[in-house]
Amino acid sequence: MRQAVTIALCLSCALVIAGCNKGPSNSQIDKTLKDVNVIDETNLNEVMLQSADPDEAVSYFQRASAQYPDRIDFKRGLATSLVRAKKPNAAAAAWADVLAMPAATLDDRVDYADALIRSNEWDKAAAELNKIPPTHETFKRYRLEAMVADSKKQWKKADSFYDIAVGLTTKPSGTLNNWGFSKLTRGDYAGAEKLFGEALVYEPSLFTAKNNLVLARAAQHNYDMPVVEMTQTERAELLYTAALAAIKQGDVTIGKGLLQQAIDTHPQYFEAAVRSLNALDSKQN
Repeated sequence: MRQAVTIALCLSCALVIAGCNKGPSNSQIDKTLKDVNVIDETNLNEVMLQSADPDEAVSYFQRASAQYPDRIDFKRGLATSLVRAKKPNAAAAAWADVLAMPAATLDDRVDYADALIRSNEWDKAAAELNKIPPTHETFKRYRLEAMVADSKKQWKKADSFYDIAVGLTTKPSGTLNNWGFSKLTRGDYAGAEKLFGEALVYEPSLFTAKNNLVLARAAQHNYDMPVVEMTQTERAELLYTAALAAIKQGDVTIGKGLLQQAIDTHPQYFEAAVRSLNALDSKQN
């Protein structure tokens, strides 16, 4: 808002100063006003994309795109907002509209592939990624390539793409977590444990990685809590995860002990753990 006021004041001053001379032509005034409107629209677009409610952003960009069908920035904003609003099918259609415009870029195609993956259209996503030249090396492109390779169980290719993606970002925690989960699903528990640990180095508060780390260790029959940052509530929840894993693997006595630890650790009544322990006791009696 301050920026818009400042621009308006500058515009007023410019017109006054110009009036002291010959005075601006109508075309000059129109151009200046148009420039101000473009700046205001750019600021509003950024606000709608970053901090507005996703559904409100969708409505805004839908109206803007209808009013200015040749503006690719509005179409991009609509597609991005639909992803934020968790409407992947509509987002994919919106990104397809973006790609149909002459000013579309390779990044737009990457975003289209991302929306297709969110829509569970893996083959279509792979086809779009194959259209992108290898010289377009971005973090998002290689993260998606890794996910597609994972979906096809092409493990060597997935590992290669994950490794490249991690090297292209300063915030690799989410990608390391995904890579670790990939290793977990294919039975490489030690490799998964290492990657979850690395993810937590970059983002110590990432609970998903903590939970996956416990699962990777439990798969190796190691039920001790890892030495990572955790709140009391998180510790109780992680103990519960380890307990269920132990019981599933036949280590029932250990599992019962972990359930009791989870109940004792949780700062509140831990209903899920209590219910699991009671069910286990009744089954054994």
